Amino acid sequence: MQKTYVLDTNVLIQAPYALQSFEDNHLVLPLAVLEELDGLKNAEGERGANARQAIRYLESVRTAGNLLEGVSLPGGGTLRLEVNCVDVKLPEGFPEHKNDNRILKVCLGLQNGKTPVILVTKDIVVRVKAQMLGIPAEDFTTEQAPVSEEQYTGRCEVFVAEKKFEDFKKKHIAPEDVYQADESGEKLPVTLVPNQFVILKADQSARKTQLGRFDGKKIVPLAFQKKKPYGVSPRNVGQKFLQEALMADAEEAPLVIVKGMAGTAKTFYTLAVGLHAMLEQEEPDYRRILISRPNAQFDDDIGFLPGDESEKIAPLLRPVVDNLELLVDQNEKERFSDERSLSGKVEELFDRGIVDAQALNFIRGRSISKTYLVIDEAQNLTPKQAKGIITRAGMGTKIILLGDPQQIDHPLLDERTNGLSYAAEKMKGSPLCWQVTMSAEECERSALAMDAVKRM
Repeated sequence: MQKTYVLDTNVLIQAPYALQSFEDNHLVLPLAVLEELDGLKNAEGERGANARQAIRYLESVRTAGNLLEGVSLPGGGTLRLEVNCVDVKLPEGFPEHKNDNRILKVCLGLQNGKTPVILVTKDIVVRVKAQMLGIPAEDFTTEQAPVSEEQYTGRCEVFVAEKKFEDFKKKHIAPEDVYQADESGEKLPVTLVPNQFVILKADQSARKTQLGRFDGKKIVPLAFQKKKPYGVSPRNVGQKFLQEALMADAEEAPLVIVKGMAGTAKTFYTLAVGLHAMLEQEEPDYRRILISRPNAQFDDDIGFLPGDESEKIAPLLRPVVDNLELLVDQNEKERFSDERSLSGKVEELFDRGIVDAQALNFIRGRSISKTYLVIDEAQNLTPKQAKGIITRAGMGTKIILLGDPQQIDHPLLDERTNGLSYAAEKMKGSPLCWQVTMSAEECERSALAMDAVKRM
């Protein structure tokens, strides 16, 4: 049964191709949406680019018919502009000049005319207001990842026969030889994903464990488990998996996606491996370590900030600098005895071009070669931004997306619609993507931090 959807502007600003995503249903764009797109078309950054893309699509549709009457779309549905409904009354407390309320008026007007509609908006508050008015409202779900409990973690626990367990280092294990068990102890088959990390348990003595990775054909031992990149040793299973993914060369593992709560050493370990690749190899593996952190407001407004690019983005990179301070001086007792010397060591990494930092807008649209590219706080990426970054990878580049999907600052994203979760879901099973989700028990910042992660 065909449905009628009314689209909010924010859907097109985040996903300008949304008009092509509703199959054979009917789409309605209120005049307020067209006016908002017009106001954003000259904006800098992603918002302006997306507005222009949406406008260009509207122009291609307009040339095929009359948008006021409705134009057929390739998927079988229709698209039309709604310029009426201006006399529809809203309850007191809904200012009629606000664009959100103008869109709600269109929904009410269509409903009053016996056309059931569904409002599609990224704005939670608008969805709440729609419910107050009796208007069905939904998020744009095309880019949604599963709920957090169902998202891919990049690892699993399995059982294997004692003999095969003992021979693991000499003989690889076939995926059909491992199993999981339900509450009654019945053996259940396991479907492994390429590059999924595996905690092997001997079925006769479950306390014995070994770590491996499914390479797409067989389960193999970890190759870098005993390494200490830049003097750092893994302290838990998650960090051993993380080290494996980060130390694999860019040809084998060009994309690494790491999700986890604060304090699980995602950024710290990523920088440690990057410094190892740059400074502890006879031939550096990369030209540089390039770091960026998305920020909902900052990425579009960088041009208005004083100073050069590095000065503009310095406030956002303070957490990265904090981690570099821990790495360049690993003597915990003496590290902060000479703050000037410590600061100088970190500045030297930037001055020598070993570490570089750039705003997200300066990374998108480029082809980046032989670079260790770290996107910290990647949960604040939109799905389109995540795609734009991953598709920029040139030869020899390794991209690492780090973040916590439960700590989102972007007003229109949540744990299911952010770019980190979206990329993790879409790249699951790719032979070129390695993933790992750190658990709360793997917080290493401090005893207090671990306790807070579990309790709060």
